[in-house]
Amino acid sequence: MALIHGLHSRNIKGDLLGGLTAAVVALPLALAFGNAALGPGGAIYGLYGAIVTGFLAALLGGTPAQVSGPTGPMSVTVAGIVASMAALGVNQDLGAGEILPTVMAAVVIGGIFEALLGVLRLGRYITLVPYSVVSGFMSGIGFIILVLQLGPFIGVSTTGGVVGSLQTLINNPGLNPAALAVGVMTLAVVFLTPLRIRQWIPTPLLALLIVTPLSVVLFNDDRLQALGLEPINR
Repeated sequence: MALIHGLHSRNIKGDLLGGLTAAVVALPLALAFGNAALGPGGAIYGLYGAIVTGFLAALLGGTPAQVSGPTGPMSVTVAGIVASMAALGVNQDLGAGEILPTVMAAVVIGGIFEALLGVLRLGRYITLVPYSVVSGFMSGIGFIILVLQLGPFIGVSTTGGVVGSLQTLINNPGLNPAALAVGVMTLAVVFLTPLRIRQWIPTPLLALLIVTPLSVVLFNDDRLQALGLEPINR
């Protein structure tokens, strides 16, 4: 029985499992991308963004089969906006209440332009962009994310963009063994899980379910850096 467009009773089980998996996998991504984009204290806003995006994509999306969630390119773009605003003298501290409204305004304006491009059917012209340009752009985004996550991977707190993170790592070469162990265990689960298991459960979800309790049992102290999920009080 078809309930609404794109939603059928025979697909309820798959829809629920798919939604649950996407939500669980998107949770740590949203927290990490929030921190990467907005700096310390930004994790909670990454979580808010993932929640709102999920509802809006489901209500306004143009296809019955889609998965929405936080993405690396957008987090890097927002990080660039934050860096640009900071260079202009805007206080980058989220607690000051200056940078967040500016970033939100920039993101909303960008969304309006994207909607206009869709209404005017200009998206077709993306096919004119050479593949090497798109590939280079995505490779650059991947490199930026990789560099920004090197610090958290080894347990070193970094600030700023790529240059700032690299400078921090060079000037403070120490590492946190607990954080490194958790990172290595996570990568091991993601890449070494047998194919017969990966067919039934996504490896990022499996890593989250296995490594999270292990980190609590093995490193139940202050050696692991917390993301900081307390919302900013206005």
